[in-house]
Amino acid sequence: MTAVVGPPVGDPVRGRGDGPRRRAAPARPAWEEEPSPAGLAGKGIALSLACLAILFPLWIVVVTSLSSRRTIDEAGGLVMVPKDLTFIAYRELLSGGQVTRAALVSVLVTLVGTLFSMTVSVLCAYGLSRTGSLAHRWLLMLLLATMFFSAGLIPTYLLVQSLGLTDTYLALILPSAVSVFNILVLRGFFMGISPELVDSARIDGAGDVRILWQIVMPLSRAVLAVITLFYAVGYWSAWFNASLYLNDQDMMPLQNVMIQLVQKQEAPVGLSQAIRTGQLSGLAVQMAVMVMALLPVAVLSPFVQKHFRKGMLTGAVKG
Repeated sequence: MTAVVGPPVGDPVRGRGDGPRRRAAPARPAWEEEPSPAGLAGKGIALSLACLAILFPLWIVVVTSLSSRRTIDEAGGLVMVPKDLTFIAYRELLSGGQVTRAALVSVLVTLVGTLFSMTVSVLCAYGLSRTGSLAHRWLLMLLLATMFFSAGLIPTYLLVQSLGLTDTYLALILPSAVSVFNILVLRGFFMGISPELVDSARIDGAGDVRILWQIVMPLSRAVLAVITLFYAVGYWSAWFNASLYLNDQDMMPLQNVMIQLVQKQEAPVGLSQAIRTGQLSGLAVQMAVMVMALLPVAVLSPFVQKHFRKGMLTGAVKG
Protein backbone atom coordinates (compact mmCIF):
# COMPACT_ATOMS: atom_id res chain seq x y z
CA MET A 1 0.00 0.00 0.00
CA THR A 2 1.34 3.33 -1.03
CA ALA A 3 1.35 6.10 1.59
CA VAL A 4 -0.09 9.39 0.56
CA VAL A 5 2.22 12.25 1.39
CA GLY A 6 0.45 15.54 1.87
CA PRO A 7 1.83 19.02 1.51
CA PRO A 8 4.44 20.00 4.13
CA VAL A 9 3.10 21.62 7.21
CA GLY A 10 4.12 25.23 7.37
CA ASP A 11 6.84 26.18 9.86
CA PRO A 12 6.21 29.47 11.68
CA VAL A 13 9.89 30.27 11.28
CA ARG A 14 10.79 28.77 7.90
CA GLY A 15 7.51 29.56 6.20
CA ARG A 16 5.34 27.32 4.03
CA GLY A 17 7.77 25.85 1.53
CA ASP A 18 9.32 29.24 0.76
CA GLY A 19 12.66 28.54 2.40
CA PRO A 20 13.97 30.17 5.59
CA ARG A 21 12.31 33.43 6.54
CA ARG A 22 14.13 36.07 8.58
CA ARG A 23 12.38 37.36 11.67
CA ALA A 24 11.72 41.07 11.87
CA ALA A 25 14.11 42.86 14.23
CA PRO A 26 12.39 44.41 17.25
CA ALA A 27 12.05 48.16 17.17
CA ARG A 28 14.67 49.98 19.21
CA PRO A 29 13.74 52.73 21.68
CA ALA A 30 13.98 56.27 20.40
CA TRP A 31 16.96 57.11 22.64
CA GLU A 32 18.99 54.28 21.07
CA GLU A 33 18.52 55.51 17.51
CA GLU A 34 21.26 57.44 15.74
CA PRO A 35 20.68 61.18 16.23
CA SER A 36 19.67 63.15 13.18
CA PRO A 37 21.66 66.17 12.00
CA ALA A 38 18.98 68.42 13.46
CA GLY A 39 19.26 66.60 16.79
CA LEU A 40 23.05 66.96 16.83
CA ALA A 41 22.73 70.66 16.04
CA GLY A 42 20.18 71.11 18.83
CA LYS A 43 22.44 69.36 21.33
CA GLY A 44 25.36 71.54 20.29
CA ILE A 45 23.33 74.70 20.69
CA ALA A 46 22.00 73.60 24.09
CA LEU A 47 25.50 72.73 25.38
CA SER A 48 26.89 76.00 24.04
CA LEU A 49 24.20 78.00 25.83
CA ALA A 50 24.81 76.07 29.06
CA CYS A 51 28.55 76.75 28.87
CA LEU A 52 27.89 80.41 28.12
CA ALA A 53 25.54 80.70 31.10
CA ILE A 54 28.30 79.28 33.34
CA LEU A 55 31.34 81.06 31.90
CA PHE A 56 29.86 84.52 31.29
CA PRO A 57 29.34 85.42 35.00
CA LEU A 58 32.83 84.05 35.74
CA TRP A 59 34.24 86.22 32.95
CA ILE A 60 32.60 89.30 34.46
CA VAL A 61 34.02 88.51 37.91
CA VAL A 62 37.56 87.99 36.59
CA VAL A 63 37.52 91.09 34.35
CA THR A 64 36.14 93.28 37.14
CA SER A 65 38.83 92.06 39.54
CA LEU A 66 41.49 93.08 37.00
CA SER A 67 39.98 96.50 36.21
CA SER A 68 41.14 99.82 37.55
CA ARG A 69 38.95 102.11 39.61
CA ARG A 70 38.42 104.45 36.64
CA THR A 71 37.25 101.58 34.41
CA ILE A 72 34.80 100.36 37.06
CA ASP A 73 33.45 103.89 37.56
CA GLU A 74 32.98 104.33 33.82
CA ALA A 75 31.14 101.00 33.55
CA GLY A 76 28.97 101.88 36.53
CA GLY A 77 29.80 98.63 38.35
CA LEU A 78 30.63 95.25 36.86
CA VAL A 79 32.91 95.34 33.81
CA MET A 80 32.26 93.10 30.78
CA VAL A 81 34.81 94.47 28.30
CA PRO A 82 38.44 94.37 29.54
CA LYS A 83 40.17 97.74 29.59
CA ASP A 84 43.21 99.08 31.49
CA LEU A 85 43.81 95.73 33.20
CA THR A 86 45.81 95.83 36.41
CA PHE A 87 46.74 93.40 39.18
CA ILE A 88 46.61 96.01 41.95
CA ALA A 89 43.72 94.26 43.74
CA TYR A 90 45.56 90.93 43.88
CA ARG A 91 48.82 92.62 44.82
CA GLU A 92 47.20 94.40 47.74
CA LEU A 93 45.32 91.29 48.86
CA LEU A 94 48.48 89.14 48.83
CA SER A 95 50.70 91.73 50.48
CA GLY A 96 50.47 90.05 53.88
CA GLY A 97 47.20 91.38 55.27
CA GLN A 98 44.05 89.71 56.49
CA VAL A 99 43.21 88.05 53.16
CA THR A 100 46.64 86.41 52.86
CA ARG A 101 46.36 85.05 56.38
CA ALA A 102 42.82 83.83 55.73
CA ALA A 103 43.92 82.04 52.55
CA LEU A 104 46.69 80.26 54.46
CA VAL A 105 44.18 79.23 57.14
CA SER A 106 41.84 77.82 54.49
CA VAL A 107 44.65 75.88 52.82
CA LEU A 108 45.84 74.46 56.16
CA VAL A 109 42.35 73.45 57.29
CA THR A 110 41.59 71.89 53.89
CA LEU A 111 44.76 69.79 53.79
CA VAL A 112 44.66 68.59 57.39
CA GLY A 113 40.89 68.11 57.45
CA THR A 114 40.79 66.17 54.18
CA LEU A 115 43.61 63.87 55.32
CA PHE A 116 41.94 63.23 58.66
CA SER A 117 38.49 62.69 57.14
CA MET A 118 39.76 60.31 54.47
CA THR A 119 41.73 58.28 57.01
CA VAL A 120 38.74 57.84 59.31
CA SER A 121 36.31 57.19 56.45
CA VAL A 122 38.49 54.61 54.70
CA LEU A 123 39.19 52.68 57.91
CA CYS A 124 35.53 52.74 58.92
CA ALA A 125 34.31 51.75 55.47
CA TYR A 126 36.79 48.88 55.20
CA GLY A 127 35.79 47.54 58.60
CA LEU A 128 32.11 47.70 57.72
CA SER A 129 32.75 46.02 54.36
CA ARG A 130 34.01 42.90 56.16
CA THR A 131 30.72 41.21 57.09
CA GLY A 132 32.38 39.03 59.69
CA SER A 133 33.90 41.90 61.68
CA LEU A 134 33.02 42.59 65.32
CA ALA A 135 29.56 44.15 65.82
CA HIS A 136 29.37 44.82 62.09
CA ARG A 137 25.59 45.04 61.85
CA TRP A 138 25.12 47.13 65.02
CA LEU A 139 27.76 49.64 64.02
CA LEU A 140 26.22 49.96 60.56
CA MET A 141 22.78 50.58 62.05
CA LEU A 142 24.27 53.18 64.40
CA LEU A 143 25.85 55.06 61.49
CA LEU A 144 22.64 54.93 59.48
CA ALA A 145 20.70 56.33 62.44
CA THR A 146 22.90 59.45 62.48
CA MET A 147 21.74 60.24 58.95
CA PHE A 148 18.13 60.59 60.11
CA PHE A 149 18.51 61.84 63.69
CA SER A 150 20.72 64.70 64.86
CA ALA A 151 21.33 66.17 68.29
CA GLY A 152 20.90 69.69 66.93
CA LEU A 153 22.99 72.83 66.82
CA ILE A 154 22.86 73.80 70.50
CA PRO A 155 24.05 70.43 71.89
CA THR A 156 26.80 70.37 69.28
CA TYR A 157 27.97 73.84 70.27
CA LEU A 158 27.90 72.93 73.97
CA LEU A 159 29.94 69.80 73.25
CA VAL A 160 32.56 71.75 71.31
CA GLN A 161 32.68 74.35 74.08
CA SER A 162 33.01 71.75 76.83
CA LEU A 163 35.91 70.11 74.97
CA GLY A 164 37.72 73.45 74.85
CA LEU A 165 37.75 73.60 71.05
CA THR A 166 36.34 77.12 70.66
CA ASP A 167 38.80 79.58 69.13
CA THR A 168 40.92 76.69 67.85
CA TYR A 169 41.40 75.35 64.34
CA LEU A 170 40.19 71.93 65.47
CA ALA A 171 36.71 73.44 65.69
CA LEU A 172 36.85 73.86 61.91
CA ILE A 173 37.67 70.16 61.37
CA LEU A 174 36.26 67.85 64.02
CA PRO A 175 32.53 68.82 64.03
CA SER A 176 32.21 67.98 60.33
CA ALA A 177 35.10 65.55 59.92
CA VAL A 178 33.13 62.45 58.91
CA SER A 179 30.27 62.05 56.45
CA VAL A 180 28.20 58.88 56.83
CA PHE A 181 27.15 59.12 53.20
CA ASN A 182 30.79 59.06 52.05
CA ILE A 183 31.47 56.08 54.31
CA LEU A 184 28.56 54.17 52.79
CA VAL A 185 29.80 54.96 49.28
CA LEU A 186 33.27 53.68 50.14
CA ARG A 187 31.81 50.59 51.84
CA GLY A 188 29.74 49.70 48.79
CA PHE A 189 32.79 50.00 46.54
CA PHE A 190 34.98 47.93 48.87
CA MET A 191 32.36 45.19 49.00
CA GLY A 192 32.38 45.03 45.19
CA ILE A 193 36.06 44.05 45.11
CA SER A 194 36.52 40.37 44.33
CA PRO A 195 36.73 38.42 47.61
CA GLU A 196 39.16 35.97 45.99
CA LEU A 197 41.80 38.69 45.98
CA VAL A 198 41.43 39.23 49.72
CA ASP A 199 41.32 35.50 50.46
CA SER A 200 44.45 34.83 48.44
CA ALA A 201 46.25 37.63 50.28
CA ARG A 202 45.21 36.16 53.63
CA ILE A 203 46.54 32.75 52.57
CA ASP A 204 49.87 34.42 51.80
CA GLY A 205 49.91 35.82 55.34
CA ALA A 206 48.81 39.45 54.74
CA GLY A 207 46.94 41.24 57.52
CA ASP A 208 44.04 43.65 57.22
CA VAL A 209 46.27 46.74 57.13
CA ARG A 210 48.38 45.34 54.29
CA ILE A 211 45.32 44.14 52.39
CA LEU A 212 43.75 47.59 52.68
CA TRP A 213 46.91 49.43 51.67
CA GLN A 214 48.20 47.20 48.88
CA ILE A 215 45.05 45.62 47.43
CA VAL A 216 41.86 47.48 48.28
CA MET A 217 43.04 51.08 47.96
CA PRO A 218 44.88 50.68 44.61
CA LEU A 219 41.71 49.14 43.15
CA SER A 220 39.58 51.96 44.57
CA ARG A 221 41.31 55.01 43.14
CA ALA A 222 38.19 56.25 41.40
CA VAL A 223 35.97 56.34 44.47
CA LEU A 224 38.84 57.60 46.65
CA ALA A 225 39.41 60.50 44.24
CA VAL A 226 35.72 61.40 44.30
CA ILE A 227 35.40 61.27 48.09
CA THR A 228 38.64 63.21 48.53
CA LEU A 229 37.32 65.93 46.26
CA PHE A 230 34.04 66.01 48.20
CA TYR A 231 35.85 66.47 51.51
CA ALA A 232 38.32 69.03 50.14
CA VAL A 233 35.62 71.19 48.56
CA GLY A 234 33.57 70.94 51.75
CA TYR A 235 36.44 72.17 53.93
CA TRP A 236 37.49 74.88 51.47
CA SER A 237 34.01 76.36 51.12
CA ALA A 238 32.96 75.94 54.79
CA TRP A 239 32.17 79.11 56.67
CA PHE A 240 29.50 78.24 59.25
CA ASN A 241 31.78 76.52 61.76
CA ALA A 242 34.18 79.46 61.72
CA SER A 243 31.40 81.98 62.33
CA LEU A 244 30.05 79.83 65.15
CA TYR A 245 33.17 78.70 67.00
CA LEU A 246 35.75 81.43 66.25
CA ASN A 247 35.83 84.90 67.79
CA ASP A 248 39.33 85.91 66.72
CA GLN A 249 39.26 87.66 63.34
CA ASP A 250 42.86 86.66 62.68
CA MET A 251 41.80 82.98 62.63
CA MET A 252 38.99 83.38 60.11
CA PRO A 253 39.28 81.40 56.84
CA LEU A 254 38.96 82.93 53.39
CA GLN A 255 35.23 82.26 53.00
CA ASN A 256 34.39 84.29 56.10
CA VAL A 257 36.53 87.19 54.89
CA MET A 258 34.65 87.06 51.59
CA ILE A 259 31.34 87.23 53.47
CA GLN A 260 32.57 90.33 55.29
CA LEU A 261 33.49 91.90 51.97
CA VAL A 262 30.39 91.04 49.95
CA GLN A 263 27.57 91.11 52.50
CA LYS A 264 28.78 93.39 55.26
CA GLN A 265 30.79 95.69 52.97
CA GLU A 266 33.70 95.60 55.42
CA ALA A 267 37.15 96.14 53.93
CA PRO A 268 39.88 93.73 55.05
CA VAL A 269 42.47 94.95 57.48
CA GLY A 270 45.14 96.88 55.58
CA LEU A 271 42.97 97.76 52.57
CA SER A 272 40.52 100.26 54.03
CA GLN A 273 42.99 103.14 53.61
CA ALA A 274 43.67 102.23 49.95
CA ILE A 275 39.93 102.10 49.23
CA ARG A 276 39.21 105.42 50.96
CA THR A 277 41.99 107.25 49.11
CA GLY A 278 40.71 106.00 45.75
CA GLN A 279 43.76 103.89 44.92
CA LEU A 280 41.67 100.73 44.87
CA SER A 281 38.05 99.95 44.08
CA GLY A 282 36.09 98.08 46.70
CA LEU A 283 34.25 96.18 43.96
CA ALA A 284 37.54 95.00 42.46
CA VAL A 285 38.60 93.73 45.88
CA GLN A 286 35.35 91.80 46.25
CA MET A 287 35.73 90.17 42.84
CA ALA A 288 39.40 89.37 43.49
CA VAL A 289 38.55 87.57 46.72
CA MET A 290 35.87 85.59 44.87
CA VAL A 291 38.42 84.55 42.26
CA MET A 292 40.86 83.48 44.97
CA ALA A 293 38.13 81.40 46.59
CA LEU A 294 37.17 79.71 43.30
CA LEU A 295 40.65 79.25 41.86
CA PRO A 296 41.85 76.15 43.81
CA VAL A 297 38.73 74.12 43.00
CA ALA A 298 38.78 75.19 39.35
CA VAL A 299 42.48 74.30 38.99
CA LEU A 300 42.46 70.96 40.85
CA SER A 301 39.21 69.54 39.47
CA PRO A 302 40.55 68.73 35.96
CA PHE A 303 43.49 66.83 37.46
CA VAL A 304 41.16 64.76 39.64
CA GLN A 305 38.81 64.04 36.73
CA LYS A 306 41.21 61.52 35.19
CA HIS A 307 40.89 59.31 38.27
CA PHE A 308 37.09 59.22 38.00
CA ARG A 309 37.34 56.84 35.03
CA LYS A 310 39.96 54.65 36.64
CA GLY A 311 40.24 52.59 39.78
CA MET A 312 37.97 49.79 38.60
CA LEU A 313 39.03 46.19 38.97
CA THR A 314 42.08 46.11 36.72
CA GLY A 315 42.89 42.46 37.05
CA ALA A 316 41.33 39.03 37.25
CA VAL A 317 41.75 36.10 39.62
CA LYS A 318 43.63 33.28 38.06
CA GLY A 319 42.37 29.80 38.81
